[in-house]
Amino acid sequence: MHLLHKSIFILFVFTLGMGNDLKIKYKSEADKIYNYLETDSLAYNRLAYLCDMFGPRLSGSKNLEKAIDWIIKEMKKDGLLNVRGERVKVPTWIRGEESLKILVPFERELKVLGVGGSIATSKGGIRGEVVVVDSFEELHKIKDIVKGKIVLYNVPFTSYGETVQYRYDGPNRAAEYGAIGSLIRSIGSSSMDTPHTGTMGEYKAIKKIPHAAISMEDAMMISRIYHRGQKVVVKLNMEGKFVSDRWSRNIIADFVGSEYPEQIVVLGGHIDSWDVGQGAHDDAGGCVAAWRAVTLIKELGFRPKRTLRVVLWTNEENGGRGNKNYRDEHMSELENHILAIESDGGVFAPKGFGFTGSVAARKIIFEIADLLDPIGAGKITKWGRAADVAPLNDKGVPVMSLLVDDSKYFWYHHTSADTFDKVDFKEFNNCIAAMAIMSYVVADIDLRLPR
Repeated sequence: MHLLHKSIFILFVFTLGMGNDLKIKYKSEADKIYNYLETDSLAYNRLAYLCDMFGPRLSGSKNLEKAIDWIIKEMKKDGLLNVRGERVKVPTWIRGEESLKILVPFERELKVLGVGGSIATSKGGIRGEVVVVDSFEELHKIKDIVKGKIVLYNVPFTSYGETVQYRYDGPNRAAEYGAIGSLIRSIGSSSMDTPHTGTMGEYKAIKKIPHAAISMEDAMMISRIYHRGQKVVVKLNMEGKFVSDRWSRNIIADFVGSEYPEQIVVLGGHIDSWDVGQGAHDDAGGCVAAWRAVTLIKELGFRPKRTLRVVLWTNEENGGRGNKNYRDEHMSELENHILAIESDGGVFAPKGFGFTGSVAARKIIFEIADLLDPIGAGKITKWGRAADVAPLNDKGVPVMSLLVDDSKYFWYHHTSADTFDKVDFKEFNNCIAAMAIMSYVVADIDLRLPR
């Protein structure tokens, strides 16, 4: 039989009745993981320490680099191998002082967060009348009255993917019509008077204008005043600026496989965060969960056939250089990257995984997912690409993203409220369990996950 045909035949036979075999073969290991995590607090305590001592961790900051130093030290204590930081040059944006004040029809200080990448205002700030729109289409309709004014996009949150366009492209669209600044209603599903930051897209307009977020509550208040026919005048001051690129690092650590050490299953998240809050859900929780998933497998005495690798990427929030650097530095290994799993949606109750890969691989993933039913995490969807694993997927590596109950995620996302106290112990440990079981079985089954 031709070698290719033989391989296809073996794969067919393997997948044909594999379901029951996998559930039976790995149930004992899965149960041990679940039972251990009922009370294990190591990861929870490490997450608290990381958040309290180092967060926030914006790219280029001392906080981020100190956090990386600490993680590398702890990983070595855990007995992981090849622990290192791989250097990455990252963009460095510094917020500086910021303020926003209503001057007319009354005087009131408002909370404001500059959008990452925004330019500063002129020294002393800018003063301008506000025009309020709820879409780019409405902005176009009133384009003739925008010149010299500050545009407020009071856009209700529908989904992150849809609404975030106003954060990305808001200043460019407003500048086209002569605006001197732009404000957005924070991109989130709920708020307790907490503005949400995040990165903006590249400036494209000839004139660059400052761009900032205000709370949902203040955006709606200004909109109500404006639509009553009253003039709203504000003063905006921002000092945000880019400085020269600085060195950061991706963190890498291995638990080496017993039979096929060159074959690698990656688990990770991004260690940088925005410069407000502690970045607990975005994405310290995902990083610590991936890290603990691997060390837990090691502690329980399991030794998968393939290598489990923890990768904590830098600079996801405002540049994405960490993930591209990992792809480029490990290009020679990518053919042997079996799967890459990312956790970057918060560490709430896990629901399953999104998966991007071949039909044959999907069948195997579905069978493994049955082991996650005890914690309600057995759902598999078709989309597993996320920011830090996407460059690997572009090179053919199958990728997965942890799916969680994200109903509260955008309450805290990119705000000062993204703090450790929002992390539930049981939900967090269940995220660890889901990642540990999925990665261990993929790393240990006889046949490598097909592409």
